[in-house]
Amino acid sequence: MAGVRNDKGDVLVSVCDPQNFLKDSCAYDGRAKAHPGEVVVTVDGVPPGVWAVQAFHDETLAGHVRQNLLGLPLDGLGFSNDAPFRFGPPTYSDAAFRLGPGGGRIRLTLRYLL
Repeated sequence: MAGVRNDKGDVLVSVCDPQNFLKDSCAYDGRAKAHPGEVVVTVDGVPPGVWAVQAFHDETLAGHVRQNLLGLPLDGLGFSNDAPFRFGPPTYSDAAFRLGPGGGRIRLTLRYLL
């Protein structure tokens, strides 16, 4: 994952099905210590299928995406396919990708709105 702005906290990644995308209840998760630039996060045990990845830079180790009074995220966010989020989160279909039986690797970029 590219675009990590500092070494505070961790980078968290979740691999989600359509029912759990944009929620805290995705079945597969991974975490790595943050450092500026690119961070590799491994998520084990994901079976083949269609999935979407959501990621965030948990700078304060709060365990969730922090928001300001207007509801804008204070933490860096990223999604598979580098799905855009401008006036709200991306859709599952924007972030969905097919994972084959041999596993895979995806690259995404964290974006910080504030």
